[in-house]
Amino acid sequence: MPTISMFYGIIIRMYYAPGEHNPPHFHAYYNECKATFSIDSLELMQGDLPRRQMRLVQAWAELHQDELRADWQLAMTGEEPCRIQPLQ
Repeated sequence: MPTISMFYGIIIRMYYAPGEHNPPHFHAYYNECKATFSIDSLELMQGDLPRRQMRLVQAWAELHQDELRADWQLAMTGEEPCRIQPLQ
């Protein structure tokens, strides 16, 4: 699962495999915590992050939602997702 962005100790990853389960989503990791977020709603689907990191991930995802959707389309065809600018 490639890393598509990293910021403030948070790692964002997306699997790339045809037929990856819907809905479109990405994974966020912070220390020992991990969470899965919907690309469309930006809501937490599974897991947990500390409140501050959760807000940072959702703010980043809102800024890059179109890029996340494009990466999901790449992933569905078995192509590696592109890197996305970190939150600054």
